[in-house]
Amino acid sequence: MKYLTVSALNKYIKTKLEYDEHLSTIRIKGEISNFKKHSRGHLYFSLKDTYSQINAIMFSSNASKLKINLKDGDKVLIEGKISVYEPSGSYSIQVYNLTYDGVGDLYLKFEKLKSDLEKKGYFKIENKKSIPLFPKKIGVVTSNTGAVIKDISNTINRRYRLCEIILYSSQVQGPRAAETISNQIKIANLNNEVDILIVGRGGGSIEDLWGFNELVVAEAIFNSKIPIISAVGHETDFTIADFVSDLRAPTPTAAAELATPNSKEIISKIIENSKRIRRRLYEKIDENTIKIHNLEKRLEVSSPKNLIVKRYENLKILKMNLSKYFKQIIDNKRYKYEIFRTSIINLNPLNIMKKGYSIIKQNNKLLKSVKKVEIGNNLDITMYDGKLEAKVLSKEVKNNEE
Repeated sequence: MKYLTVSALNKYIKTKLEYDEHLSTIRIKGEISNFKKHSRGHLYFSLKDTYSQINAIMFSSNASKLKINLKDGDKVLIEGKISVYEPSGSYSIQVYNLTYDGVGDLYLKFEKLKSDLEKKGYFKIENKKSIPLFPKKIGVVTSNTGAVIKDISNTINRRYRLCEIILYSSQVQGPRAAETISNQIKIANLNNEVDILIVGRGGGSIEDLWGFNELVVAEAIFNSKIPIISAVGHETDFTIADFVSDLRAPTPTAAAELATPNSKEIISKIIENSKRIRRRLYEKIDENTIKIHNLEKRLEVSSPKNLIVKRYENLKILKMNLSKYFKQIIDNKRYKYEIFRTSIINLNPLNIMKKGYSIIKQNNKLLKSVKKVEIGNNLDITMYDGKLEAKVLSKEVKNNEE
């Protein structure tokens, strides 16, 4: 018996598969998963359906010609051939051509509308409205028969029972979905009875979600005066509604959580704040107690009685100082008066005349010189104690006068 080597077996399988005329050119449709793009531009992914999957590779020479951005979940049509990698004994499809399977046109329409709305400013942050912290009423635009309204109701009732839920029933799938969604958003704005609108449905394919990718829905959301939270699909599903809305939630349940505060957290916050207020109140009481104690001590020192006594003592001192100052002024004035009086007394002509001096006049004119007197002239002499009338009998003129 002969035994083959592993390499020989893999080489044989490679030859069989790669040169089989039925496998040299194959066309397959499936869904992309495990998508990866190599730094050199090669694309690696798995192609799967409900029951099986096969590895695939698209080299950069062919991948560079693609005009679409692939991602996990895309349904595609491929053309290629079977390729065997001998070292590992694995086989895969070497892809030459790739296009979207049916939804390709929808995807292109999605990208075009997204680009147009982005240029118009529909996605700008400054156009987003803030979500109220404590809403009284929340409106939900969704189907009245689906699980979405139940999930949202259960979440809101669990978190914040003070809030009322108003359903704006709408189709969320099918040809009239976009029209009914936009109409219900407009009705909610006309009624003006809710604080927040949640617009959404469960996940699905791009066809299922297409109602949320229409222009009429985007315009209704953008023009809404009520803040809107979009809740369309699951984590990886994005629609035009998500980009235009004021806030995007990955699921309806997450939207309900974003729209409402958590009552347990509020209660916890209230308790925490109460403790903080109580602690701060006690601190204030202690601070004011110390202040009052210090004021009492100061009051003992600065009591009205003590202040009156102190002011009275100050008044006595001021009175003494005033009396002293007044006496100094009087003494100073009296001293000056005596000086002036003595000077006046000393300069009084009568006092001088007591010493033997007299005043001589001729014809009521004061005589100061002998030269003006002639022998025989009558003179009036005033002395200290009276007057004399005299007649000049002789005169002598002194020659030493200047």
